Amino acid sequence: MSSETGADGRGYEPGREPEQGRDEEAVSRFVERFAAEMTEAGMQRMASRVFAALLADDDGSMTSAELSEQLQISPAAVSGAINYLTQVSMVGRERDPGSRRDRYRLHNEIWYATFASRDRVLTRWEHTLREGARTLGQDTPAGARLTETAEFFEFLQTELIGLMDRWRDYRKKFDLP
Repeated sequence: MSSETGADGRGYEPGREPEQGRDEEAVSRFVERFAAEMTEAGMQRMASRVFAALLADDDGSMTSAELSEQLQISPAAVSGAINYLTQVSMVGRERDPGSRRDRYRLHNEIWYATFASRDRVLTRWEHTLREGARTLGQDTPAGARLTETAEFFEFLQTELIGLMDRWRDYRKKFDLP
């Protein structure tokens, strides 16, 4: 980033000089490649691109204008992607002091938070499936299928809790931020 402070207070101006030592074409290729991987896994294409751009940004924070410029997409496309990413708790909105412009920021410990929020979803699914199994009759083929699925989600939640605890220990071991 340039050493000058831009209008947003963080050294960014549209059309800024590339960061020293950073190959912007290589960064762009990484963003598109990682976005394609997330899209392949089922995430919306624009949301994947916006998320990957934020992930590749040094402070994990950009404005709509910055995202539009970097990804060469419309402000409407940025808005739709941000709406999705905030809905699934992968990105937060904030305002710079004294500014009317929204800034979109990755949450701290993004992967931990993402999987932790999935745990809440799994809990809701498990409860709904168990209710469905009772409604359908647990001795019916459909009820048995719902019971097995609920058991799988219960197992997954238990494993996820242990996995997240091990991740915290791992981060400490390597002094990760």
